[in-house]
Amino acid sequence: MCLIVFAWRPGHAQPLIVAANRDEFYARPSLPLAQWPESPHVHAGRDLEAGGTWLGVGANGRFAALTNIRDPHQPPARKSRGELVARFINGDMPIDDYLTDVVGRSVEYAGFNLLAGNNHELWHFNSRETEAVMLQPGVYGLSNAGLDTPWPKLLKARAALEVVLNDPQPEALLALLNDSQTAAFAELPDTGVGLATETLLSSVFIASPTYGTRASTALIVQADGTRVMVERSFGPYGGHLGEVEVKV
Repeated sequence: MCLIVFAWRPGHAQPLIVAANRDEFYARPSLPLAQWPESPHVHAGRDLEAGGTWLGVGANGRFAALTNIRDPHQPPARKSRGELVARFINGDMPIDDYLTDVVGRSVEYAGFNLLAGNNHELWHFNSRETEAVMLQPGVYGLSNAGLDTPWPKLLKARAALEVVLNDPQPEALLALLNDSQTAAFAELPDTGVGLATETLLSSVFIASPTYGTRASTALIVQADGTRVMVERSFGPYGGHLGEVEVKV
């Protein structure tokens, strides 16, 4: 994922609300949100190049999602970051133990942010830090830097999420993810990729001939642990490819 906005509200009728865009090269093969045949308790998309995923849910309320840290100068990674999400939602290791393991092996991956949680707690780990943090209730955003780094797209999407939290429906969450307006030059971060690319990547929804938003996902978790996920898939220039809804 390249943008995740979420509300963590333990004790609420809907304790977790997530709206997330996965940005990737269109040529990278992947499968949309589905139940994994070899792990029926897992529901997620799948990266066919490396086998992992960017966002998904598992048994016992497990949820995980990932964003990359944008750094054109970081060395090549030995492992795919998508396995961090896949291992968590497909496993049963306690969250703190799992994240302790991830922290110890984070140098094996290119820079990343990892969200991991269940019905009772939600954690965040940024691979540039030394430890994971249990999140307090609140509304948060992740893009390709640290938690709540105030990039224009993050601020816009997080504010839009706050507007719909009284009645968070999948359609409203997907609508806020569909904003293709780029930021003004003066508001752009400088991550070392050049002005043209910074501009392209500054919108909530990215569309181009070769790279852009491949999937938009809305996740609503109920207090009883039931979950609704809706994912829309896109191709070059933002062309709509399909929609999947899962209730588990």
